Amino acid sequence: MEATGSVVGFWLTNIFFAALIVFVGRVVVKWLVKLSRKLMVRADIDPILINFLSVIANAVLMLFVLIAALDQLGVDTTSMIAVLGAAGLAVGLALKDSLQNFAAGVMLIMFRPFKIGDFVEAGGSMGIIEHISIFNTIMKTGDNREVIVPNGLIYSDTITNYSARDTRRIDMTFGIGYDDDLLKAKNLITEIVTGHEKVMADPEPVIRVSELADSSVNFDVRPWVSAGDFWPVRSELIEQIKLKFDENGISIPYPQMDVHLNKLEANNADQN
Repeated sequence: MEATGSVVGFWLTNIFFAALIVFVGRVVVKWLVKLSRKLMVRADIDPILINFLSVIANAVLMLFVLIAALDQLGVDTTSMIAVLGAAGLAVGLALKDSLQNFAAGVMLIMFRPFKIGDFVEAGGSMGIIEHISIFNTIMKTGDNREVIVPNGLIYSDTITNYSARDTRRIDMTFGIGYDDDLLKAKNLITEIVTGHEKVMADPEPVIRVSELADSSVNFDVRPWVSAGDFWPVRSELIEQIKLKFDENGISIPYPQMDVHLNKLEANNADQN
């Protein structure tokens, strides 16, 4: 009876301390997760990442608490840890692409190469950023399509953020014929560009001859505008310059080739 009582007392003691470990562990884990959330908020980390990391931290810490409680009960936790490690490795290999997207999502949220509302070109797609999650990013294209791009594809590729700067330069090329008045054409372009209300005076627009091409004399026209006005101003300037050229008899030539035939050689060929 004494042996039985001692065994029962031993197990009751172990169960009591195991339950105590779980209870205290839960309190400590809750406090640590709460503290880590406060630190991440102070570090201005994205709320999406804060919530996700908090869940992961809570799960990992509670796993350690449970292992400690099982160890108190006399369970061989060494083999359990080995099994969990092997299972984790297998899951990691099976979810390799998902883990890559997760890691890339963390990097995107932390370093913020773009934010919601930015117009970007990334991962082979172009559009306005609508949502950034841990595994993928959602864009809206100009024709109102929704594009879901894996974060791994975005982070491994070049990211072009068209909204990152307040101003943008419009690069345009206009060609005129060799017989047209070059200075008149330049003055007309300058008049239209500098007269547009949304073209910035500083930096000053660049208007210069850039090339004597095969069929035309080309002008580089490079005004600066606010980033949000880029496309409307570009379209307006192209239209206005074309109409102004038409009004003043300035041609915009298309590629052409002059072919010259030698009549003497042709006549000799007919006689033979």
